[in-house]
Amino acid sequence: MTIQRISRVALGAFALWLFLCAIAVMKAGAAPLGDLLEGSTLTDSVASTLGFGWLGAMLVMSGSPIAVASLTMLGGGAISPVQSLSMLTGSRLGASFVVLTVSFLYAMRSKADREQRRASVSIGIYCLLLTAIVYVPALTIALPLLRAGAFDGLNLGAPGSVLDIVDLLIGPAVDFVDRLVPSTPGLLFLAGLVLLLVSVRLVDLALPEAAETSYLEEHTDWRSRKWRMFGVGSLVALITMSVSVALTVLVPAVAKGYFRRRQVMPYIMGANITTLGDTLLTAFLVDKPEAVHVVLAELMTITAITLLLLALCYDWLQVHVTRLTDWILDERARLTGFVLIVFLVPIALVLVS
Repeated sequence: MTIQRISRVALGAFALWLFLCAIAVMKAGAAPLGDLLEGSTLTDSVASTLGFGWLGAMLVMSGSPIAVASLTMLGGGAISPVQSLSMLTGSRLGASFVVLTVSFLYAMRSKADREQRRASVSIGIYCLLLTAIVYVPALTIALPLLRAGAFDGLNLGAPGSVLDIVDLLIGPAVDFVDRLVPSTPGLLFLAGLVLLLVSVRLVDLALPEAAETSYLEEHTDWRSRKWRMFGVGSLVALITMSVSVALTVLVPAVAKGYFRRRQVMPYIMGANITTLGDTLLTAFLVDKPEAVHVVLAELMTITAITLLLLALCYDWLQVHVTRLTDWILDERARLTGFVLIVFLVPIALVLVS
């Protein structure tokens, strides 16, 4: 093992430790947020927490921290399980906006020609549309299941011995942060959120750079096999613990012609499922059954909808999502309107509710 690999492993281990610390700090800081947010338009309904999660993910340019925040706030009693579920869904929609932002930045490069600019922006729109097609219907199914207590019989949680080991590893650091941060309500939660953002960034740095991808042009067959691409997308999102990272790599890959949009659809849909892996880990660490129920409700519904779409509607979905993407791109006014909608819908959800 080379020194570079050893350093990456060490950085990855430190990032995981920091991730655990961040969850503990956010959980402790979420307790006083209930009084702080009581009556607030951000958390007064399921619609507002959906918009809150959506806007939060766009603000921090990552969905994972907001998804974790939805569970730690639930653990601290600041929001209810159904609000946590809607906030979690919002974080996934906001995470897709990150891909759209990256696609615009990639298109602005001086070396990019017109076709590359169009292809890169199209993948950002593609990701947003596919995420909404799965996650919005999943929320409408998961909410009544959660309200009806469909998961109440599941008393899942991390073994006590595991939690004891975690407490032993992170306890001193969490106590230090608690003493360091002033007792002003909300500051401890924000401190934990900052630690979480840092840990996510360190995970990105610990991952090796993507290998040269020109060889992919020699293997056009596997890229057109939906279940294989579904597996690749699922694996990449699970390893990187970030759907934003897993999907942004598609921007240059599609722009350079290594993949076509219709080929990456199952990749995107697979990544949108396994990105909840770190969220499920958080639910166990929050040590509250309702947190696990929230993630299971989300995970089961999006998995069921995704598999049904891929099995029964794959060709139809390919054609119509591609047509809608091209229709948006054909005129600058439509593209501007699409971006405005992405911003205005979550704001409206927060204000109107």
